[in-house]
Amino acid sequence: MSLFENSEIPIDDAAEAVFGWAKIHGRVFFDALSDGLSAMIDGVLAAFEAVPPLVLIAAVVALAVLLHRSWKVPTIAGLGLLFILNQGYWTETLETLTLVIAACIVCMGIGVPIGIVGARKPKLYAGLRPVLDLMQTLPPFVYLIPAIVFFGIGMVPGLIATVIFVLPAPIRLTEIGVASTPKPLVEAAEAFGATSWQRLVKVELPHALPQIMAGLNQTIMLSLSMVVIAALVGADGLGVPVVRALNRVDTGLGFESGIVIVVVAIILDRMLRVERRS
Repeated sequence: MSLFENSEIPIDDAAEAVFGWAKIHGRVFFDALSDGLSAMIDGVLAAFEAVPPLVLIAAVVALAVLLHRSWKVPTIAGLGLLFILNQGYWTETLETLTLVIAACIVCMGIGVPIGIVGARKPKLYAGLRPVLDLMQTLPPFVYLIPAIVFFGIGMVPGLIATVIFVLPAPIRLTEIGVASTPKPLVEAAEAFGATSWQRLVKVELPHALPQIMAGLNQTIMLSLSMVVIAALVGADGLGVPVVRALNRVDTGLGFESGIVIVVVAIILDRMLRVERRS
């Protein structure tokens, strides 16, 4: 037993060596990435903060009416946002929504193209599948360590950790949607002389659109589930009062901020759940 223990595979040393090498040689890349993500986050947050709260609530309610053509979802959205405003968590909610939107932009911008390539090249996707499994299986807290190493403290490392955790969802669902396109449709498009790009745009993507939208839904909800974890690396938002309550063992503050997170999740879920109208 001692011989087996003494021959331990040096995973920790290898990981430290890889991260150390990447930190030294990739400093320019990581700095540029950090600056770009910071600019996107600041821009989205500034756009939110430029709108008065009641005007923004009215806009969300109007959007809910357009999406659902009923009174239930707009009522839920309006009352939920008014409750958040009443509880004094408006700024934190805007910061959380900024993180969620930024994560959606990055995840969908990366995940959808990778999913399309994976559907077109099954062998490549078969090799990618274990990586996606690892990304979804590793505890999210593990992602905070390299995020801090490469990006320091703040919203950017929180966004990076969120993206790593969420990215497999849009990749998998996009691949499923494109790969499940009925062969007769593909063969008909090819018979009419459609190029590979035309087949993708006019046949495969329209057929995969419900799956892609499901991937967007999953991206938003999974990103929201990361707000507390992201707060541990200095990301602003609704996770901050939760972490503060945990440090103080403040039951009231923890319950209050937790309820606000639940309200935000309900609003987003109901807004995104657009049913097909007959």
